[in-house]
Amino acid sequence: MDGALTSEESGVTAEDLALFVRSATDRAVLLIDADGNVTAWLEGAETLLGWLAGEMMGQSIDRLYPAGEMIAGRPALDRAVAAEAGPQRSEVWRIRKDGSEFAAETTMIALRNADRSLRGFGISIVDITARKAAEQALAHSELHVRSILATVPSAMVVIDEAGTMLSFSAAAERLFGWKEADVIGRNVKMLMPNPDHDRHDQYLARYRKTGERRIIGIGRVIVALRRDGTEFPMELSVGEASSGGRRIFTGFIRDLSAQQRAEFKLQELQSELIHVSRVSAMGTMASTLAHELNQPLTAIANYTNAARDLIEREENPPLDMLHQAVEEAAKEALRAGHIVRRLRDFVARGEVEQRVENLPAMIDEAARLGLMGARERGVRTIFEIDPTIETVVADRIQIQQVLVNLLRNAVEAIGERELREITVGTFREPHGMIRVAVADTGSGIDPSVAPQLFEAFASTKEQGMGLGLSICRTIVEAHGGRIWAEPRDGGGTIFHFTIMSANEEEIDE
Repeated sequence: MDGALTSEESGVTAEDLALFVRSATDRAVLLIDADGNVTAWLEGAETLLGWLAGEMMGQSIDRLYPAGEMIAGRPALDRAVAAEAGPQRSEVWRIRKDGSEFAAETTMIALRNADRSLRGFGISIVDITARKAAEQALAHSELHVRSILATVPSAMVVIDEAGTMLSFSAAAERLFGWKEADVIGRNVKMLMPNPDHDRHDQYLARYRKTGERRIIGIGRVIVALRRDGTEFPMELSVGEASSGGRRIFTGFIRDLSAQQRAEFKLQELQSELIHVSRVSAMGTMASTLAHELNQPLTAIANYTNAARDLIEREENPPLDMLHQAVEEAAKEALRAGHIVRRLRDFVARGEVEQRVENLPAMIDEAARLGLMGARERGVRTIFEIDPTIETVVADRIQIQQVLVNLLRNAVEAIGERELREITVGTFREPHGMIRVAVADTGSGIDPSVAPQLFEAFASTKEQGMGLGLSICRTIVEAHGGRIWAEPRDGGGTIFHFTIMSANEEEIDE
């Protein structure tokens, strides 16, 4: 018999089989004749269906079917199909004795006599209500997850340990231009430009080997690749979970393109505001500038007139006097030119560019602009420049703008006070920073204004717009420094700001 053992050869008797079938309580096992009447009703059937064996023996099996199926002739049809086509397994609804319905998995097998005539049927019924409920709950859960994926504003991509994409949200479809069906089963590196495209598999392999987290649970800003080949900045946060003994990773993606454009626009507006403030500062200094330029221009006129008079009045004019007059006129012309050049450089729009600059030279040029007219008002300027401090990393025009603003404010704060002094000093600070201080002997800062001193539209002047110190803070912080103010001993105010030293040894320390 092809090596197969019969029940007698294996030592298993019909009695053993019957005992095993009778002891099965996790399912209903019963026998019916060819017409559907019960001929055997075992303990499992009593437990599952509620009828005792005495109640069901000889009764029609049809009572287990819902009313609608009985009317449709389903019981007879099931028996006919099982007799004709062989064993039938199906998931259906069945009725208990108390009238309640339950989801059942039924198996019906035709039983035949030795002459192949139909003897009856063997039926097994298993209650699968709990399983169907779990499957339905899982389906609802999947639908719920898919509804979340379809509506969550951040793009979500789920991958396995090998980088294969398992899920791709609707937001991800809109962001990358791919449909979920196009990417499921493909490597997530298709969403990355180089060098990340070629290195991503190595990143995953290293994480599986070492467990070292470089992005999981941390997040970072990276560059991604759309279907059309365009690249865009995005913020990626990755979460890790275990499912069925394997790890999956969920990436939450936020497109930063609009934010980046807004930041660029804000930088442009800030740069434009800084430029406008310089032009405005020149407007407020117009009378002083006119006076400053008037001196060399008047001197030029006087020297040239004197030279002309010498030429007209004398046949042999003294050449030494003519030479001196022309030389002095030339010096005054150069002086006026220097003033105009400083103004032109200061007001020029230009691009922001930090480079190594000479700090004492920057302070000297800024003082020439910011202190115009101060001497005539009796203001004394003291420079306490550390001779060992020479170079800093700065945008020259912008730092000079800060200095000019602080110096003009100091002159205005002093007003007509008895002690009129402005002190400008430079000092070394920790971590490779240089501090510049501008102190005045003015009336000081109103304590109620001090907390908002560097905020936009906060001003201590009746006619001021409150933008000068706010712009100074913007410039200094863009240079990696900070700016603050404190009272001066004996009255007045000291403004401090820091910028980075260009000395590599100081920065290393």
